[in-house]
Amino acid sequence: MSNLYKPGEDNKPAGKYEEVGPRGGKVPNGNNATIDKGDRLPPTSEKGHKWKKK
Repeated sequence: MSNLYKPGEDNKPAGKYEEVGPRGGKVPNGNNATIDKGDRLPPTSEKGHKWKKK
């Protein structure tokens, strides 16, 4: 399983991320985010969701 990141974490690898459930499962209508080096991960649509690098 790849690493899961909490919303608001910074200094993560630049790239594309997808919103996943608390244990890494797919989220219906989940958000996608693209961050640059040093950017902070945005909030998720629901509390408890996390980000996974694509």
